[in-house]
Parts: sequence; structure tokens; C-alpha cells
Amino acid sequence: MATQLPLEALRSARQPLSGDDGDYDRLIGAAGDADIVLIGEASHGTHEFYEERARITQRLIRELHFDAVAVEADWPDAYRVNAYVRHMSDDHSADEALAGFKRFPTWMWRNRVVERFAEWLREHNAQVPAERQAGFYGMDLYSLHTSMDEVLRYLAKTDPEEATKARERYACFSTYGVDPQTYGYMAARAPSASCEDAALQQLMELRRRAAEYRGSDGRGAADAFFYAEQNARLVKNAEEYYRTMFRGGISSWNLRDRHMVETLYALCDHLRAQGSARPRIVVWAHNSHLGDARATQMGAWGEWNVGQLVRERSGAAALNVGFTTFTGTVTAATEWDEPAQLKRVRPGLAGSYERLMHDVEGARFLVPLRDASVRDALDQPRLERAIGVIYRPETERQSHYFDALLPEQFDFLIHIDETRALEPMEYGTHWSGGEAPETFPTGI
Repeated sequence: MATQLPLEALRSARQPLSGDDGDYDRLIGAAGDADIVLIGEASHGTHEFYEERARITQRLIRELHFDAVAVEADWPDAYRVNAYVRHMSDDHSADEALAGFKRFPTWMWRNRVVERFAEWLREHNAQVPAERQAGFYGMDLYSLHTSMDEVLRYLAKTDPEEATKARERYACFSTYGVDPQTYGYMAARAPSASCEDAALQQLMELRRRAAEYRGSDGRGAADAFFYAEQNARLVKNAEEYYRTMFRGGISSWNLRDRHMVETLYALCDHLRAQGSARPRIVVWAHNSHLGDARATQMGAWGEWNVGQLVRERSGAAALNVGFTTFTGTVTAATEWDEPAQLKRVRPGLAGSYERLMHDVEGARFLVPLRDASVRDALDQPRLERAIGVIYRPETERQSHYFDALLPEQFDFLIHIDETRALEPMEYGTHWSGGEAPETFPTGI
């Protein structure tokens, strides 16, 4: 009897998704009062998560005039896509614009769904005034060296004398080669080797000259300065992130999510300065970043995340959407920097939200988690699955499940019972478009 109440409540409250234009009317209605809509994913390699997220975002942009999409991606790489969709680049296609995503995991953004979305966004922007065009931005901080290069490139065009000084400051990092983790390891062991002061000094100097740099050529100059400033801030935060990574504890996770939130609200301020009376942004990232950490095992460990920080700052003006799946296939790797593989996703474990949603019975549906009946029925924590860029089905319980209270994490949940792997734009020898056998990838 214990599981009947949740099943009955979910079956009564769910809205089946049939693939037509009215699927997300209730969600779009709820987003009418939101300035930030956070749309997650339960893996970084599931086609349906990306596809449905893109469908919702298209409606938010088209019907509610959202200004931007901010994604869990490196700032310079995403900004190249931003230039393409806003008709400000020499790239001739979304494929070309996405070519900057060279760092593992390339499939996370170089995939067919994102390619089609970028083409749609470019076409949409061609039909509206410049001040109404929607942008595409990255929030992550892994691009330490690329962001340094972009700061130097900006200064070389804007202020060559200052570019020379900036190059001298950033030379501190050259001692450690191109791998930022090498820098982090050495700086954590020997604080005197840290480049912290150099990164901070460069950001401060760029900001000191903000009025001079921004005011020279209208909107174009303001955009260019904003891009450079965010790169300089990223260098400062990435330096701290990599240095902290080797000190143990959970602070590196917190630093990363804090950086993403800082970027998000810096983007809001920039859009407001560019004439948007009410900046509105859609955020794309993993459930583990966007579902409020206070409702999870992560929060009990002292971790915060984007979802928590945005709710604390924006309150009811933030709307949070999560995804789950029961089984299917996924694009993921077994170890970091290894090739993408097409892997079988094991059925959701007993006692998990994935199993509960499967038992509700329905191929795909939307659950309004704000409904009192749903909140009351799901008032006890359950296991929740998170597949990132790594998937290890042989240790799934330990590697991919955590305790969570779903109605406190998200406002809406989209469940798709069987999903398929995201299609990369480049196929490796370990990935094929065909169906993975039942024993893939373990052969057991």
C-alpha cells in the first residue's frame, strides 16, 4: 500500500506528452512570471532531453521573448555560436560555429540537436530587430588558456600597450604547460607558485578601463568588452578552481557553480544595459546543477549548486524543470577523455524515482511538482539517477544514484520512459547509430 498513494497521485496529475504544439502549455504558462527558466537533463548524452529542452526553449523565445540561452559550456566556445546566431560571424553554418567545442566531451555541444537549435535561433533572429535577438552563452570555467588568449586578442585590437602588460601577467601560467590541472596540482602544493595575483590584477585592470573601452563604438564595443571581461573573470575563477581541486573537500564544486551563477547574473546586467527592460534567460545544464541542492544528498554534504543559488537570489522569478528516464541508450564515456560510446542504460533501481515514474505507466509525461497532491505523495526522499559524461553501469548504484526529495528540487518533471543516445556530429569507432546489444558495453 505504501507505493499506491504516490502512483495514484502521479497518474492523476501527470500530463501525457504527445508531441504536438500544446504539450508544454502548462509549463509555458508558469514561465510567464519567470525571469530565469532552468531546464536540466538527467544525462549529458540523451537525445530526448536535448530535443525536448530545445522545443521548450523555442517557445520561451518565440512566445515570451526570452533574451538568451545560457548553457553548461565554456564561455569562448559558446560565444562563437552566439556570434553565429546573431549574424555577427563569418561562420557559414551551425556546424562551423560549433567547431570551437574541441575539449572533452565534444558530443555534449557538438551534436545534431544543438546544431538544429542553433540554425533555428539564427533564423528566428533574422526576423526580429537587433534588440530582440536571442543570444547563446556559456557559463562554465574550464577554458583557462583559451580565455587568456581571448583577453589578449581583445587588448591587441583595443589597447596594444595594455596587451603587452597583460601578456606579462599571464606568462605566470606558461611555466605549467597547457594542462590546467598541472597548474592546479603545483599551485596547491606550493602556494608561492600560484598565479592568483596575476589573474586578479588583470581582471581589475580591465575593469578599471571599462568606460574607456566600452564607450568607443556603441553597442559593438560594449559587447566586445563584455566578452573580454567575462574571459578575464573566468581566468581568475578557473585559477582558483584548479588550485582548489587538489586540496580535497567539496569546495571546487561550489566554486564552479558559483562562477556559473555569477556569469548568469552578469549576463542579465549586460542585457539590461543593452536595452532589455526585463532580461529573461533560459539555462541548460545537468539536473545535478539545476535541481536545488538543498533537497539532495549533495546539500547534506555542504555542496550548493546553480539551482539553489538562483532560487535564493531570484525567488519566485525562477522556474526549475528536471528530466528522468527509466532505460534506453546513452552517449557517454567510461573514463575522462576517452572516446564516446553508445551505452545501454540499465532500468531504474527499485526505490528510485526512475522506477516510480516507470510504474506510473506512460511513454512520456509532464509532472507538475508544485501540485499539493504530488508534493504530499512524494514527501519522502528516494534515489535519483545522474549520468554525466561518464557512465559506469557495472557500479551504477554507487556511481550514479543519490538521495533526493524531487518536489523540493524542481517545479516540473519531464519523464521519458525509454530514451536513445544523443547523436554526436563526429562518430568514433566506439559509437554507432545502431541499437546497442543487451550486454553492451560489459559483454556480461
